[in-house]
Amino acid sequence: MPPPKQSIRLHSLDTFRGITIAGMLLVNIASLAPSIHPWLEHSHWNGCTLADWVFPFFLFIVGVAMAFSLSKYSQDNKPTRALYWRLLRRSVFLFALGLMINGFWTYKWSELEISGVLQRISLSYLATALIVLKFPRKAQWGIAALLLIGYWATYAAFPVPEPKIADILTHKEIGTFGLMSWFGMMSTIAIVLMGYFTGAWLKAEVVTKAIRTSSQSMTLVLFGLSSIVLGQLWSLWLPINKKLWTSSYALFTVGLALLLLAACYELIEVRKQNRWSHAAQVLGLNSIFIYISSELVIKLLEKTHVGVGTDALSTYNWLEKNIFLSWVDPTTAGFLFALVTLLFWWLVAYFLYRRNWSIAI
Repeated sequence: MPPPKQSIRLHSLDTFRGITIAGMLLVNIASLAPSIHPWLEHSHWNGCTLADWVFPFFLFIVGVAMAFSLSKYSQDNKPTRALYWRLLRRSVFLFALGLMINGFWTYKWSELEISGVLQRISLSYLATALIVLKFPRKAQWGIAALLLIGYWATYAAFPVPEPKIADILTHKEIGTFGLMSWFGMMSTIAIVLMGYFTGAWLKAEVVTKAIRTSSQSMTLVLFGLSSIVLGQLWSLWLPINKKLWTSSYALFTVGLALLLLAACYELIEVRKQNRWSHAAQVLGLNSIFIYISSELVIKLLEKTHVGVGTDALSTYNWLEKNIFLSWVDPTTAGFLFALVTLLFWWLVAYFLYRRNWSIAI
């Protein structure tokens, strides 16, 4: 296999990824708090909060980055057998890492949840890569549309009534990993595909025109607004629901992602205003490593205890009580704990950045 080709790098995409990882870190650590700050709380059922944007944003970024990375490992723009093996190995490795996080640290197979964040990323990444390598562009658009409409048809056949008490939903019932969420892999793949279409367009624009203009940013804005409007209109029949990964949710969040990418592109690539973005770029360079490490630490905070007996507090609750709750209310305490955690992981990312270490998966 020939060595990887030099790829175009969009610092705006690194910034977008860093902002998304920052949001993911805040939301995940805040989920441990007894009282979650409204900005960091997922919607209980229908609707879309700031916290609900984070995961689809990352999936969208996976698709955008794929448009730049796949061409590096192809020969004369044609996929090789080595490329397919590379895609499969990466997908299997990500899935295995997801299982490792889910089982940490007891690893009781009877209690192990198969689904998870990395598992969803790995499957949608592999499926999208195979689609874009095997089908022409018009067929790819058709597949994306069929996936979204196919989910709608499935939801119509197996409607899910709103639970009376959303907080008591378990993963095995209908929550994040329920039946319709598995069918939601269709809309998940569609999100990654739409990210790929965006990345392929940007790549063609940058290479062909060799300039970066505000008209390109405005094109992203127009497509973003169109996607938001379509998602909102679709929600009249198919509600925007993160727990079920509905098609309207996919379109709505892709639209928001396009708007944020457009803002980053305009400021960084077009206007060359880079100073503000450096902190986010640092966090985005080792995003998967930071995410995995933070999830393992969250498991430690949740499963370990300070003290003995039935009254022993989890490490998280002990730290929250002794550092934050003595001077702020519970909701603010959870937010500050998440903010301090984000700062810690940024320092870890900065340490890696200063040493030019890139932990690729």
